[in-house]
Amino acid sequence: MNKKEFKPCDLVIFGVLGDLSTRKLLVCLYQLDKAGLLEPDTKILGIDRLPGNAELLIKTAQSSLKKFLSEPVDKASWLKFSARLNYLSLDLTKTEDYQQLNQYIDKENRILINYFSVPPSLFKVICQGLKKSGTLTDESRMVMEKPIGHDLASSQEINDAVADVFTGEQVCRIDHYLGKETVLNLLALRFANSIFTNNWDHSTIDHVQITVAEEVGIEGRWGYFDDSGQTRDMLQNHLLQILTFIAMEPPVSLKAEDIHYEKIKVLKDLRMITPENVTEKTVRGQYAAGAIKNQPVPGYKEEVGAKTQSETETFVALRADIDNWRWSGTPFYLRTGKRMPAKHSEIIVQFKQLPHNIFTESYADLPANRLTIRLQPNEGVEVDVMNKVPGIDEQIKIQKTKLDLSFSKTFKDSHIVDAYERLLLEAMRGNSTLFISREEIEQAWTWVDSMQNAWAVKGDAPKPYAAGSWGPDDACDLLKRDGRHWSS
Repeated sequence: MNKKEFKPCDLVIFGVLGDLSTRKLLVCLYQLDKAGLLEPDTKILGIDRLPGNAELLIKTAQSSLKKFLSEPVDKASWLKFSARLNYLSLDLTKTEDYQQLNQYIDKENRILINYFSVPPSLFKVICQGLKKSGTLTDESRMVMEKPIGHDLASSQEINDAVADVFTGEQVCRIDHYLGKETVLNLLALRFANSIFTNNWDHSTIDHVQITVAEEVGIEGRWGYFDDSGQTRDMLQNHLLQILTFIAMEPPVSLKAEDIHYEKIKVLKDLRMITPENVTEKTVRGQYAAGAIKNQPVPGYKEEVGAKTQSETETFVALRADIDNWRWSGTPFYLRTGKRMPAKHSEIIVQFKQLPHNIFTESYADLPANRLTIRLQPNEGVEVDVMNKVPGIDEQIKIQKTKLDLSFSKTFKDSHIVDAYERLLLEAMRGNSTLFISREEIEQAWTWVDSMQNAWAVKGDAPKPYAAGSWGPDDACDLLKRDGRHWSS
């Protein structure tokens, strides 16, 4: 599809003064406009409760760019971008007030995109308000942020409310990890390179590790986080989505429906975690007081607003098994937590060792090849390989080296696109490939609910770990039992 075929939009951001919008959405929209990727007639309408007019949103956007943009604001780009901005003060709970949208929306000439940057509890009433206002057309779309529910039942309730107003093709469910260059690069690595395509199964891969580690604690969101925990907040969406990209079969094409189909198959093939195997398959943790970069930090139960009896996990590690031909006997180890030593997200694909070693003079135990995909920081790909050491010694000496494809170095003249830049643009263009289908979300919840139920049946409290560590010792034992270890 050529750029000239795209239609201008009325992008309406509900909750425009909130954290996500001010930290990410406004900055990314400016970057898209600066790159010439927004249609000339596209307009941006911010909606929130605070009284104000366009000047309020313009000042908010200026503040966001000053705080979060890594480069100076381009004056010409800012003038063009700020001219797109408008603001409407609205009580989102009053569906009759949504009629005011008609003063700002041009449904004859622009496509209405509704971005729900608000708590899921407001999704239903916003949908009802939009339906009542008469602003929607068959081309209108909505974008919804995680968390989409607290479990399978609540997810279905939210999706049913949305489906009452929007068709499946009109709904964009965001997981911002799917907009990351390195996650999308998995498609290219796997399906455009025979070296990986033909060596991507249980016969050549020993195991896979997925780590999403956070330095931060709960950042003042104790009430929200304590109701969800790290499992619901990170594992159910981000880590499982990464897993599906690694494990899925080759799709027929890059069309959204073909990719969604293969991802759903992986989620259905995940072996259930039950009360009978939950102890050996999973580890939950909760951070205690410790230090991050030599600075003392409080424990989870010592954070502002904390409940001292909370048993919510801030860390989870587990072994996931996929019961299909490709991955039979190949474990996937998943790990995510708060107050880790560093912000660190990566995928490790550990290949099997060679059956025979002829280089015993250099290496008594020849190491296996490893593919490392860094999601953050320093996005890129590394491959551990063995090379001969230059020289004319009688014996051939080898050493481990890295083939390093750092995005910032390899593509130094290219802007590394923020995940939200890509996802905002795809929502406006109507490409659903990078968004999550309802069935994916509900299948993921089915698996996570089984694990949550198993924890409840066993009644095991999360194990403490010091802030600044890599989690409870039991997380290391999870791999040691299988003769393996975490990469860090």
